[in-house]
Amino acid sequence: MAYSEALADRVRRALGPDKRVTEIKMFGGLCLMVRGHMTCGVIGDELMLRVGRELYDDTLKRKHARPMDFTGKPMPGMIYVSSDGCATTRDVKRWVDRALEFTETLPPKKPAKRRKPRLPVSRGKVSAARK
Repeated sequence: MAYSEALADRVRRALGPDKRVTEIKMFGGLCLMVRGHMTCGVIGDELMLRVGRELYDDTLKRKHARPMDFTGKPMPGMIYVSSDGCATTRDVKRWVDRALEFTETLPPKKPAKRRKPRLPVSRGKVSAARK
């Protein structure tokens, strides 16, 4: 599934030039991470937000918000915002600030350990070409 580049640009402008922000393509869309934590993203033409359990119910009461049901059932703490609710950078900034409010409460992520690549294990007979 492709995602709206126009909405992705509005999200980038809403986040501003923050060196803590990274982008990852996932879920067929774009995910924006802040300090290594999933914060928001773009799925199709909708904005996805991670607001946590404490802000979830209050955020759902806002116009254009609905539960994120990517897996077929609501994901607690995750919200979709319809395209009507994020038509301008100002609209997007309000939503993204809500997600940042939650993300900023999370502890810093430790860098992932890089594992050494595993070499393939040969099983069975060695081919004549390898002898």
